Amino acid sequence: MSSIAVGQRDLLNSRMSAIKIVLIWMGVTLLAFPLGGYLGWGIGGHVDAIGSSLIVGAITGAGIGFAQWLFLKRDLGIGPIWILATSAALTAGLGIGAAVVDYETSVSALMIMGAISGAAIGVAQGFLLRDRFSLWLAWIVAMPALFALGWFVTNSAGIDVDNQFPVFGASGCIVFGLLSGTLLAVGKRVENPTTM
Repeated sequence: MSSIAVGQRDLLNSRMSAIKIVLIWMGVTLLAFPLGGYLGWGIGGHVDAIGSSLIVGAITGAGIGFAQWLFLKRDLGIGPIWILATSAALTAGLGIGAAVVDYETSVSALMIMGAISGAAIGVAQGFLLRDRFSLWLAWIVAMPALFALGWFVTNSAGIDVDNQFPVFGASGCIVFGLLSGTLLAVGKRVENPTTM
């Protein structure tokens, strides 16, 4: 086989692998955020006070962290500390973010709350990714914007955000999953292009 044919085959395989990473990550996001959010919301109640925000944040963060860890553990060697870090970060981020906006559910309030929650998660997860993922710093920077965008999309889709959920809904998850999954795929490619 010629070197050109091998190069084209490898390029196709790397593209397919990147697409697979994005699609699987979107699936993880579409399951983890709504299920984790509903579980947290069902146990802790509405995000309308500091106590409920902390309980809901901890449960939701653990659910999201667990699903993400199942995906990341093999390829990036992430340990189960990811679950605890995500839970602690969403607990702090949601507790602070919801209080800052006085538990309001306007689109601007949700985006601010999302940005604060995303910042906490970005720092916690980025710290764990720093030796395993070439774009760990971009992950930290992207999370506040992606969480804010997730809330914007969810609100724009007409979801009843007045129920004071801890995280955005499925419509926001599609955008969040696509963009964060793309970042994950690009960083994974740069880190180890032969084992996508």
